[in-house]
Amino acid sequence: MPFVNLKLIGKLSKEQKQQIVSEFSETLLKVARKPKTSTYIVIDEVEAQNWAQGDQLFG
Repeated sequence: MPFVNLKLIGKLSKEQKQQIVSEFSETLLKVARKPKTSTYIVIDEVEAQNWAQGDQLFG
């Protein structure tokens, strides 16, 4: 059972999210032969003020 957790700064549209989950699922099917029905994907949209690189916040 594949589990994909995508974390990114900012917001995506519903259409962008749909395209991402479709392409991730298709890739796992093609490459790892994992059925789409057993693939789980979580998209975490993080505010820039809650994400840092080193000692610098992005927001």
